[in-house]
Amino acid sequence: MLHQFIFAAPRPGMSEAEFQDYWVHRHAVDFASKIPGIRRYAVDTRIARPDETGPPLFSGCAEIWLDDVEALLGALQSPELIRGARADEPNWAAFWQTIALNTDTEVLLPGPPVSRAGGLVKLMVLLKRLPGTTMDAFRRHARDVYAPKVQAVPGLRRLHVCPVPDMFYAVSETPFDGVAMLWFDDVAAMDVALASPAYVDGVLPDAATFLDTRYMHTLAVTEHWIIGPDATEVTP
Repeated sequence: MLHQFIFAAPRPGMSEAEFQDYWVHRHAVDFASKIPGIRRYAVDTRIARPDETGPPLFSGCAEIWLDDVEALLGALQSPELIRGARADEPNWAAFWQTIALNTDTEVLLPGPPVSRAGGLVKLMVLLKRLPGTTMDAFRRHARDVYAPKVQAVPGLRRLHVCPVPDMFYAVSETPFDGVAMLWFDDVAAMDVALASPAYVDGVLPDAATFLDTRYMHTLAVTEHWIIGPDATEVTP
């Protein structure tokens, strides 16, 4: 199953709160959810952090699951996207800042069942490999070295690593090579984890061995499910 991430920011003149409300309650429901082929769909809204400086790079992310590349092509050519979701983008998003990544999902720590009710806080980490590192080497390190170090972080409930498949490099380099997603019970548990020796002395030094940390970006979010997840939906 193809797992697509769409990171976006508010259009000029719109506050982050207005942007997130429009995305979750208007754009997602009235436009994006109508696109054919979507099996699961969630909107992740950014949680502001007290130590932030300057405007955020992104204020949220859409996660979309489709069966395969053929389903993706069908969605991209559909009138529901072209005349619906895409036409609505200027009403709420700075579309020139939008970044889309198509990935595979590796479930490395399944954790509790995914629930429409949510309840967990998710940390999204955008990953870009070091120059000269092959995608195969990047994927292996992310799965076999980086992920076990992340799993040692206290309070981690669920861990997915989502690398971009080779086919999406056929035309050009992608802005990021993958996304790691870490779930915690709440913001306090996430803060404890990010301050822990396992993260500071384990995860971060390892990241510098295979990632271009200049482009490493983290985003704490709350999930809002629009389609799924439930027993009738296909899981990653």
